[in-house]
Amino acid sequence: MYNVGLAGLTFWSPNINIVRDPRWGRIQETPGEDPALTSKYATAYVKGLQQTDDAKSDRLKVAACCKHYTAYDLDAWKQVDRYHFNAEVTKQDMDDTFQPPFKSCVLDGNVASVMCSYNQVNGKPTCADPDLLSGVIRGDWKLNGYIVTDCDSIDVFYNSQHYTKTPEEAAAIAIKSGVDLNCGSFLGQHTEAAVKAGLVEESAIDNALTNNFATLMRLGFFDGNPSKQPYGNLGPKDVCAPAHQELAREAARQGIVLLKNSPDSLPLSAPKIKSLAVIGPNANVTKTMIGNYAGVPCKYITPLQGLSESVSTSYTPGCANVQCGSAQIDEAAKAAALADATVLVMGADQSIEAESRDRNDLTLPGQQSQLITAVAKAAKGPVILVIMSAGGMDVKFAKDDPKVTSILWVGYPGEAGGAAIADVIFGAYNPSGKLPISWYPQSYAEKVSMTNMNMRPDPKTGYPGRTYRFYTGNDTVYEFGSGLSYTEFKYQLIRAPKLVSLPLGPSHECRSAACASLSADPQICGVTAFQVLLNVQNAGQMGGSHTVFLYSSPPAVHNSPRKHLVGFEKVHLRPNSGAVVAMRVDVCEHLGLVDEFGARKVALGEHVLHIGDLKHSLNVRI
Repeated sequence: MYNVGLAGLTFWSPNINIVRDPRWGRIQETPGEDPALTSKYATAYVKGLQQTDDAKSDRLKVAACCKHYTAYDLDAWKQVDRYHFNAEVTKQDMDDTFQPPFKSCVLDGNVASVMCSYNQVNGKPTCADPDLLSGVIRGDWKLNGYIVTDCDSIDVFYNSQHYTKTPEEAAAIAIKSGVDLNCGSFLGQHTEAAVKAGLVEESAIDNALTNNFATLMRLGFFDGNPSKQPYGNLGPKDVCAPAHQELAREAARQGIVLLKNSPDSLPLSAPKIKSLAVIGPNANVTKTMIGNYAGVPCKYITPLQGLSESVSTSYTPGCANVQCGSAQIDEAAKAAALADATVLVMGADQSIEAESRDRNDLTLPGQQSQLITAVAKAAKGPVILVIMSAGGMDVKFAKDDPKVTSILWVGYPGEAGGAAIADVIFGAYNPSGKLPISWYPQSYAEKVSMTNMNMRPDPKTGYPGRTYRFYTGNDTVYEFGSGLSYTEFKYQLIRAPKLVSLPLGPSHECRSAACASLSADPQICGVTAFQVLLNVQNAGQMGGSHTVFLYSSPPAVHNSPRKHLVGFEKVHLRPNSGAVVAMRVDVCEHLGLVDEFGARKVALGEHVLHIGDLKHSLNVRI
């Protein structure tokens, strides 16, 4: 699209903010709630956009941008919005939860850009904080690229947050803090006056220009005729090539998560199902499937269209839209009573969750739950509930209803989402997706304020904490990492150490004193890796992919997580076959934790490794 003048080569993507709260409207843009997973995603996403095929390390195919730096995960909730919110974050939570994805993005992904966010962090706008920008991104992490504001962020901290008295001061403090590029017109309007007033040196402007133009050079903007460059012959004709349309379908398949499946429910057998009732406000949608910040689809395959390819279908929307102010329950129940099986496609869309729109509730909107229960009660065959959403929903009523035989979460599955849903329901594809976020009960939304940034629970106030790593409240509806398959996978631990001894010099203070943890310094970290070997067996009759998660529960020091993700590996296994999965565990990187002051530590004592139902105790000592 760039080659025909319809796009640039700098993309402000990916969004790698941690999903701290289930009500956040921008969950659809992110990889989830876990810092380790999000860090790996950020690195892979950036490399996929940026790395060229000719292996020239400093050239860019496309310039990526990791956003929104940092501790940004509230858009508009009740009376609070992102333009006025001051995120009060502890040093421990900052370095343990919010910063790791950005650090990986810069250090491991070598990203071309980082975008500072609208909100303040501990009283300072992020785009006016020299410690966060020049200090951390440029200084500690050595960003090779430019720092850009979210659109009109400088205008926001001047006009909405009143952080400076004059616009010239706002322009000056942003540039001096490390901003190289302003999305918007603020710097264009006020920088010259700031220089003339002596508020910022002209050399700082030169430095910002250098960072911007260096990125353009790496993209090849000054290398002559674009058609002579490595990607110069690509054009719109290549976008909708059959292989790329199949890729959209495969990505949707891999993202579908099977959350519930009663025995003998899914997959459906197309030859045995003579009629299928397709019901719900998302059953025949198009644009809803692509979420926000999407490209132009080649074509849409709605859930109804995808399912109709396999069997004869009858379609009843049940609600006019996902708001579902009034449901046509009798009509939907009648359709389900006549069909051999029923698929309900429910959930949300951009009117429920979006940028600048956080949710207040975790329940399905309007009368969706009443519609689901009535249809399930009337249905004569299996009832498959398909939820199209980004944030989790409190669907415990359906989880506990024996008449709702299966539940699928499909996210916003893209242009080929309907085909992928049909592939899973009729068994052409064995689902392998896992939830990237926890699904909480509605009571969470009633008790927990979105403005509380603390990740860790507070027993004194009853605050339950956030994400699977710290949450201590009522049972979640579904946990991070949940996801079933049409086959059964079994684990057998082959090898893992029971003891890891950390090398300490004879004069180290912990040789003579009782220490709960050690600083993760080079003396320790260079020599303390080990391998976990696991036999994974597909014990069922259907081939499929499976993601193996390795978690660790550390000793209870420094307000440590209940458990945290160490690593993951995906394997594809034929029926009745197995494979050995090896995971490298670095004691400092993977078993380490962040203390109350933001320092990296290794806890001494018993660490419990979890793989599925397997548990293995590992003692870390000096």
